[in-house]
Amino acid sequence: MDEQALLGLNPNADSDFRQRALAYFEQLKISPDAWQVCAEALAQRTYSDDHIKFFCFQVLEHQVKYKYSELTTVQQQLIRETLISWLQAQMLSLQPEKTFIRNKAAQVFALLFVTEYLTKWPKFFFDILSVVDLNPRGIDLYLRILMAIDSELVDRDVVHTSEEARRNTLIKDTMREQCIPNLVESWYQILQNYQYTNSEVTCQCLEVVGAYVSWIDLSLIANDRFINMLLGHMSIEVLREEACDCLFEIVNKGMDPVDKMKLVESLCQVLQTAGFFSIDQEEDVDFLARFSKLVNGMGQSLIVSWTKLIKSGDIKNAQEALQAIETKVALMLQLLIHEDDDISSNIIGFCYDYLHILKQLTVLSDQQKANVEAIMLAVMKKLTYDEEYNFENEGEDEAMFVEYRKQLKLLLDRLAQVSPELLLASVRRVFSSTLQNWQTTRFMEVEVAIRLLYMLAEALPVSHGAHFSGDVSKASALQDMMRTLVTSGVSSYQHTSVTLEFFETVVRYEKFFTVEPQHIPNVLMAFLDHRGLRHSSAKVRSRTAYLFSRFVKSLNKQMNPFIEDILNRIQDLLALSPPENGYQSLLSSDDQLFIYETAGVLIVNSEYSADRKQALMRNLLTPLMEKFKVLLEKLMLAQDEERQASLADCLNHAVGFASRTSKAFSNKQTVKQCGCSEVYLDCLQTFLPALSCPLQKDILRSGVRTFLHRMIICLEEEVLPFIPSASEHMLKDCEAKDLQEFIPLINQITAKFKIQVSPFLQQMFMPLLRAIFEVLLRPAEENDQSAALEKQMLRRSYFAFLQTVTGSGMSEVIANQGAENVEQVLVTVIQGAVDYPDPIAQKTCFIILSKLVELWGGKDGPVGFADFVYKHIVPACFLAPLKQTFDLADAQTVLALSECAVTLKTIHLKRGPECVQYLQQEYLPSLQVAPEIIQEFCQALQQPDAKVFKNYLKVFFQRAKP
Repeated sequence: MDEQALLGLNPNADSDFRQRALAYFEQLKISPDAWQVCAEALAQRTYSDDHIKFFCFQVLEHQVKYKYSELTTVQQQLIRETLISWLQAQMLSLQPEKTFIRNKAAQVFALLFVTEYLTKWPKFFFDILSVVDLNPRGIDLYLRILMAIDSELVDRDVVHTSEEARRNTLIKDTMREQCIPNLVESWYQILQNYQYTNSEVTCQCLEVVGAYVSWIDLSLIANDRFINMLLGHMSIEVLREEACDCLFEIVNKGMDPVDKMKLVESLCQVLQTAGFFSIDQEEDVDFLARFSKLVNGMGQSLIVSWTKLIKSGDIKNAQEALQAIETKVALMLQLLIHEDDDISSNIIGFCYDYLHILKQLTVLSDQQKANVEAIMLAVMKKLTYDEEYNFENEGEDEAMFVEYRKQLKLLLDRLAQVSPELLLASVRRVFSSTLQNWQTTRFMEVEVAIRLLYMLAEALPVSHGAHFSGDVSKASALQDMMRTLVTSGVSSYQHTSVTLEFFETVVRYEKFFTVEPQHIPNVLMAFLDHRGLRHSSAKVRSRTAYLFSRFVKSLNKQMNPFIEDILNRIQDLLALSPPENGYQSLLSSDDQLFIYETAGVLIVNSEYSADRKQALMRNLLTPLMEKFKVLLEKLMLAQDEERQASLADCLNHAVGFASRTSKAFSNKQTVKQCGCSEVYLDCLQTFLPALSCPLQKDILRSGVRTFLHRMIICLEEEVLPFIPSASEHMLKDCEAKDLQEFIPLINQITAKFKIQVSPFLQQMFMPLLRAIFEVLLRPAEENDQSAALEKQMLRRSYFAFLQTVTGSGMSEVIANQGAENVEQVLVTVIQGAVDYPDPIAQKTCFIILSKLVELWGGKDGPVGFADFVYKHIVPACFLAPLKQTFDLADAQTVLALSECAVTLKTIHLKRGPECVQYLQQEYLPSLQVAPEIIQEFCQALQQPDAKVFKNYLKVFFQRAKP
């Protein structure tokens, strides 16, 4: 072996050595006999370096996994012997191998097992057991091999081909017949021999039992001798977690509902007698988390049994199952309320399913009602933040608590389905008592009280948030709580979690303010002062900016009396903060977008006259325009790239803010009706010069482009005079990405204004195409993935543009470009349909071709087009699907084929019998298609139902491809 290359296997080796080692590994994988060198090195223990041993196993693994069938019988025998002699050597060596080597060896054994067990090595386990005997080092490897085999055969995360899946099923069936009882016996012996002397091996063995139980005969494990031993392990500290998991797997095994019930009940009886149900006596939280998972498994198994028995009509046994479930509820509640969230989280499934049973019962007993209430109180208690929660810097623990809260929310929703009245009454009780004394109550209790009110909105569903109409008692309870929330002064509580919960809840129940509008001013003040948009925490300010815009939007009818006051109060929050003044604005630019949108909504939806609306909108947008002009001049003069970037950012924000105000307009309240056209046209005139700025092109163009998209919607034809010069600037020295983003703008204009923009389109059509072709023809590095992807996306955009032009009835735009240019365009469409393996673009190309045939393919079409149809379009419909890259199993490709069928149908529609004659006598014979198939093809093409031909065409090409 190349000793120099092997040095690179050491993790501390420098990168050159490591590269060399990787290259050497690739070389050995390809080499037909290098594996023999590795096999010999392992069998004779040539190397002592762990990384080299691991490397040798990797080479063997590759051989067994990918090239085994190429080996001779003798060579295959050599691999078997190598592994067995390596295993024998482990029994004698003074020091065990490192864990990572043992695991890799086990993987190679497992791969060899799935390859050979059914054919050449039926005595695999017998051979291994005869080598390892009861040697603890050998047993460790035997158990690792068993785990590796289980993961090869049943691991859900490994994707298997259908062939491998069939093979695995056959292996499991054969193992069940031939060797599983012996394996189970070996596990029992291992557990019995090592339970008190070698906890590591015992835990490994318990893990194996837990893994195999899911697919072997359960009676081999669920019997007195095994269960008693496992229960004994539950009392041994170092074994009990694994024993717990093993019992969980046994309980989880699918079986007859009555048998399952008996199994669970007998287990519970023993566990209870042994004192495991006394949770408060147990201090080891890691064990309790596993125990909680076991109880959850037992509870859910009983519920599955109950469901099956009810379905089959076995009422007597169903009643027994329900009784068994009820006796576990007290234990479930103890675990649910446990202060450790992992323990609590593990039992939620049982809890959720138990509530689902109660939901199905017509009448609840007093005990069941008490259980529902106990679960409710547990959920309310567990929703509460603890002292350690870090609100300013949320890490992994905080993220886990947020996830846990989501689980509790599902429980709360389920409680609402079982007993909505009880939930409402409980929340009301907690809410009212907490808010009465909020000044002296800890933040987490205040937060959870408001949070519960917030959660009721989803737990008690209504359509369109109509919580304050309909059911009178519910409406008045919610109305009372909302009134308390907004009048208690709790919005001044000095903790971010309470403040945020207050605003979230106010917005969630915005319909309350249509019933009691007198509270709107107080809530608006909370949004606008130090409690909301001016809070000391950036997180609160940011979230409030979003919530404020939602609040104003949903209550715009009630906002009229406050508009001017709000606009005055948010004036300073609208300031564009330029990079040079070092002033740290209260809101980020993303947050400011919401404030601008809110200002727009207030003005547009006000009851003011059009003149007043225009004046207010001008007040809002003029400072942006003035700042924009000044900053653009500064950018032109800026030398330092960092400064250029920050100025361009600021300019981009200005355009973004102006764009965002326009979101307030609607079909009812158009820009014209509000008298605001002039203001936005002024904005356009102010922003467009940025397109000719040579610095920071990407960011400036992208902002102005977005603004133009908005203005096309808002200003309609008033925007048209600005489009030609804007387009001219945007087509100057562009990159693929610029064009790709510019084309949707032209598509939007074309689709919206159609014939109105025909002169403009005719004028810019070829300049745009030249810019596209120039970028597409630029040479790029062969393996430059991102350049290739950019070109592919640009090609798609180009075809989408042609599709928009032809689909908007504007084919004259193409026709008027002069014969040479028209031909060039048509040829690119044919290339797009045939040459590039991109089904999305191919589909678009066939749509364009069928549209052009529909428009120009008749007798009065442009001169020469009929020739083009037969010379290029018809062949394209065959050459594209015949390509190897045209994958008929791919959904996008099938859509492309469908459009190809439409193209052929359209040609037949336009050219009639002449088309059929051409296919029959000239084109299809030239492809060596058999006469009877030609006949069949032409008959399918002439069918009136297009779907028949589409289906036929798929079959035609499936047969034609090798």
